[in-house]
Amino acid sequence: MRGLLSLLAVLFAVAPAPTLAQIGEEVLPPVFVETLLELPDDAAQAAKSGKRLLLYFGQVGCPYCKELMQTNFTQKAIVDKTARHFLPIAFNLFGDREVTWFDGKVRSEKEFAKFLKVQFTPTLLLLDEKGNIIARINGYYPPHRFSAALEYSAQRLEGKLSFAEHMRSVPQTGARATLNEQPFFIKPPFNLARKPGSKPLAVLFETRHCAPCDELHQEGFKREKTLTAIARFDVARFSLSGRESLTTPDGRSTSAEAWGKELKISYTPSVVFFDDTGREVFRLEAYLRPFHFASSFEYVSSGAYRKEPEFQRFLQNKAEHMKESGEKLELWK
Repeated sequence: MRGLLSLLAVLFAVAPAPTLAQIGEEVLPPVFVETLLELPDDAAQAAKSGKRLLLYFGQVGCPYCKELMQTNFTQKAIVDKTARHFLPIAFNLFGDREVTWFDGKVRSEKEFAKFLKVQFTPTLLLLDEKGNIIARINGYYPPHRFSAALEYSAQRLEGKLSFAEHMRSVPQTGARATLNEQPFFIKPPFNLARKPGSKPLAVLFETRHCAPCDELHQEGFKREKTLTAIARFDVARFSLSGRESLTTPDGRSTSAEAWGKELKISYTPSVVFFDDTGREVFRLEAYLRPFHFASSFEYVSSGAYRKEPEFQRFLQNKAEHMKESGEKLELWK
């Protein structure tokens, strides 16, 4: 017995510490786990503990990912909720590890991200036990909204209401009771129908009592580069509860509220971009700082989205060009 105890002591003494999840050199919070990335097996293992998969996509040097980890995943309530209800697995948007999806196919991380149409970092996908994506968190959500998004999966609400409906019920905090105005917003009547050769259209959806909406107006819309980029667009703004009538880019009559529901807008502010045929070509569903916000308008107006379907690649190329030309690059200011 003493020999057995001695052997066990040696084994435990030399056993490596649990591997912390990483993206590049960035070590993620301990709540994230390392697996073999065989997701059907991971989902089955999680289900045994009443948990579901949470898939996180990030990349090296992503300021929003850093904000998510430093602001959201440092709050005990969020960490505890995540650990209690989820098996969180991290992926590098441009990584090469092999991932097995529920269709049985093996893809590299970057091909996996393309397959799931991941356009932003961070992006978090909430899955049910069968691997169905029941909610998609595109970009950075402030803590109270992020926690509410997790609650949608934790409480198995997908059978009762859509994710967009759930998020619309989340109260905003510390913000204006009225919508902000801008001189470049389209005035009624709201005929948004497009025709060949017309400007592209950007449609902003907001709500009252929305702190990120206020910040967008106070910072994003005050920057010269943003205003220059916006000048290439027709810009319409609606409240998610708006009753005003409008004509959609493809020529249909509806109300602002009904259209927001049809577009499945789940976060405010959101911006949906349409080309001159009335087709949606891109959307923002996240809190964006001025550099990224202005770049999204450039991404659409330049037609870059046709050649480069990944917005993050577009941003990387733009940032590299700015550095090479000696232009100051401020991602978070």
